[in-house]
Amino acid sequence: MVEDVLADIMGSLLIVFPAFVGIILSYFLYKKVNKISLFRNSPVDEEILLRRMEKAEAGEGGDADSYQKLRQIYRDIQTGAKAFLTAEYGMCVKFSFVVGGVTSMISGYIGMMIAVFTNARCTMTATLSPDAVAWKESFNVAFRGGAVMGFALSGLGILVLYFLICMYVTVFDVASEAIKLFECVAGFGLGGSAIAMFGRVGGGIYTKAADVGADLAGKVVAGIPEDDPRNPATIADNVGDNVGDVAGMGSDLFGSFAEATCAALVIAAQSHDLVSAGWDTLIFPLYISAVGILVCAAVSFVATDLKPVRNEAEIEEVLKTQLALTTIGMTVVMYPICATFLPSTFYLGARSTFAASCANATGNSKCVTNGPFHAFCCISAGLWGGLIIGFVTEYFTSHSYSPVREVARSTETGAATNIIYGLALGYKSTIVPAGILSGIVFASFSLMDMYGVSLAALGMLGTLSTCLAIDVYGPICDNAGGIAEMAELPETVREKTDALDAAGNTTAAIGKGFAIGSAALVSLALTAAFVTRTSVLDHGVNMLNPVVFAFLLIGSMLPYWFSAMTMKSVGVAAMEMVKEVKRQFDTIPGLLEGSPGHAPPDHARCIKISTDASLREMVPPAILVMTSPIATGMFFGVEAVIGLLAGGLVSGVQLAISASNTGGAWDNAKKYVEKGGLFIDMPKRDNVTGEIIRDELGSPVLISVRQRKGSDCHKAAVVGDTVGDPLKDTSGPALNILMKLMAIISLVFADYFMSINNGQGFLNVPRQAF
Repeated sequence: MVEDVLADIMGSLLIVFPAFVGIILSYFLYKKVNKISLFRNSPVDEEILLRRMEKAEAGEGGDADSYQKLRQIYRDIQTGAKAFLTAEYGMCVKFSFVVGGVTSMISGYIGMMIAVFTNARCTMTATLSPDAVAWKESFNVAFRGGAVMGFALSGLGILVLYFLICMYVTVFDVASEAIKLFECVAGFGLGGSAIAMFGRVGGGIYTKAADVGADLAGKVVAGIPEDDPRNPATIADNVGDNVGDVAGMGSDLFGSFAEATCAALVIAAQSHDLVSAGWDTLIFPLYISAVGILVCAAVSFVATDLKPVRNEAEIEEVLKTQLALTTIGMTVVMYPICATFLPSTFYLGARSTFAASCANATGNSKCVTNGPFHAFCCISAGLWGGLIIGFVTEYFTSHSYSPVREVARSTETGAATNIIYGLALGYKSTIVPAGILSGIVFASFSLMDMYGVSLAALGMLGTLSTCLAIDVYGPICDNAGGIAEMAELPETVREKTDALDAAGNTTAAIGKGFAIGSAALVSLALTAAFVTRTSVLDHGVNMLNPVVFAFLLIGSMLPYWFSAMTMKSVGVAAMEMVKEVKRQFDTIPGLLEGSPGHAPPDHARCIKISTDASLREMVPPAILVMTSPIATGMFFGVEAVIGLLAGGLVSGVQLAISASNTGGAWDNAKKYVEKGGLFIDMPKRDNVTGEIIRDELGSPVLISVRQRKGSDCHKAAVVGDTVGDPLKDTSGPALNILMKLMAIISLVFADYFMSINNGQGFLNVPRQAF
């Protein structure tokens, strides 16, 4: 008896301790970021400041008021971010389950505020001297800001979920009511996913309305850079980076964690053997995420302390090394965890006793005869599959590789060929991720049935803290660059923040690939939990059943309908933004000309346009996703729901990958042109300068001209980037939520569907077995 009590205590500590470690480390990193002052008063910087003041007095140009501008811009972005979250979460609370929803809100709020808190400090550290110090400190502050989000979200999510489970244990008897217990817990995932839907869709519409609006207003209407301090949409644009890429991504991945864990727990609760094996075995999925926090924490200091960034070339290398080391670390520690908490033999169905169950189930995938090793293989498949998908995504979206450079070169013949090449790249980029996901599903299902699929999803999410840190790093650096330009800091500062941002674009693409891959596995795991819960597999699902096949087609159509709604919403909101910016240029004297003493642009008005548009436009897509499975289950039955979920998953994952990668490729193709990486060969003419290309006899025949901002190639690249913005930051990422939310809603409503004509719906659609 005493040994059992001690074992329960140790098991609880293995979950609670890492959760607290994550939260405490998050606070520690926040304090490190907080040490960066936005005022130039430290002894280290006095000499730098004195030299700048001397330059200003000598008339050589200075930035005496740049830091005052920087602090004001920081406060404006912070105010706008708080205003959006207050408005959005005030609406969302009415649609979510309280615990999961509130946890998701808190996670999003922490991430948003720390990103806003960090961006100006990243700009400040980029002004330090010498350059090696500036590179190291500006990178470190951005990475630590992202890590605050990563560890806070992971720790808070595990802690709240575990205490919620412990609360339900006092109501339900685990031995006889484990299924009911974890069905109640599934509401946690639904609440988190509902908030993620609004965060991703609303945040995506907000950020792209502001970004596209600022782009078009600046470059098309006024002919000025998008981050020019005269542009009234700049603050809304910077707020949008945090709304969509920080709060939205955080809610998305929190939803993935909550839903994958709930799916694994529901499937485990169906197994008499796993329930009988004890509490630690039953809640084994939680240990995966808990240990992941410890591994991520141990590795987090590599990027900032053991192997810090010293120059531009090392930024991407350090970030990718961080992700790879975390994956290796998780692989090393997972087998001992599996061996400690899982029995060697068990049956995943509702039979009793390990050996007897498996003896009577020869050839049945529900019979697991080497439990710890099989579980380790499933988790490792998810871990390494996620890493490979991330690096494949990088290959198709980074201008360091040929696919994006081909897209950049296609601008030589105009915007049309740029669009064609970008779309082709996006479609092609789905091949490897789809193959990897198929391999993970096949292997994990073969080893441990649908429980293995859910473990693979949790394995892919095992490095969540590090992935979020790397992902949030991107928008922090993006904001830092915008602040540097708006505050009119020296060009050397902007060069550093641009380099940090360029690496952030690549890592953001890796994060999107990781999020899409994990969403696909989570959606399948939730569908498996639904199938298990409704006992559909007892007689099989006939794909030639007219209802199943019909809803397979309908489900595959939903991602396109959903994408159409979100894309159009961005267009509507962007048009409103452009009109407002033009109105301010026309009505505020001296604003566009930059005359001394002119009235400041009305940033608050532009922020309100993005906020109102996102709140208004996010409701119809959310209703579409949330009502589709409910209506299908009510009227057509559970087999129709399975067809709907399968179609949405298969179609959604391809569309999400292609949309995200197409948009990312267009974005980085534009940046490749802007940094001068593209050369176009043209006939030698007297009025054209560049690198002369000679024939075999040494005669000049062509001249290679470097393309930069303002060139025809750059204008074509800007068109592609503008079209791609809502693809990669609104529609593509939001499809993750579509796949997961439909599945978690189906799981939560499974009992209700089964109560209607024994799962055949109000229309009493008969089941058809093979």
